[in-house]
Amino acid sequence: MLTNFLPSLLIGLAGAAGTLLRYWVGLATLRWSQVLPWGTIAINVSGSFAIAFFGTLTAAGGRLPVSETGRLVFMVGLCGGYTTFSSFSLQTLDLLKNGAPGRALLNIGLSVGLCMLGVSAGYVVAQTLNATGGNEH
Repeated sequence: MLTNFLPSLLIGLAGAAGTLLRYWVGLATLRWSQVLPWGTIAINVSGSFAIAFFGTLTAAGGRLPVSETGRLVFMVGLCGGYTTFSSFSLQTLDLLKNGAPGRALLNIGLSVGLCMLGVSAGYVVAQTLNATGGNEH
């Protein structure tokens, strides 16, 4: 348990940094995000670039090999706190690179479709709870 503490702490700290970075990028792009959520789009695109660039450059045999912990800190912590879309994008690219375009398309369709269902269900359930009152504090 103790041997996993330091990597877990580092991943958590990197996740917090990624979350703050996401917040700051969102604030910086507010003026352009009135018609489309350009901040979120910029975060998703830059996060997708960052995770693939770092993951490829630091893999075994890459130009700058990094320890597994270092890779996890950046890819799971920082990129995960910044955007989970980057993980989705990298996993979809891996499916394409491994000769599974059908599974890549299925991953895209299921991820977008099921996430839209999830966000819709969350909205409906919360709206239902809002409509029933429930403010007995």
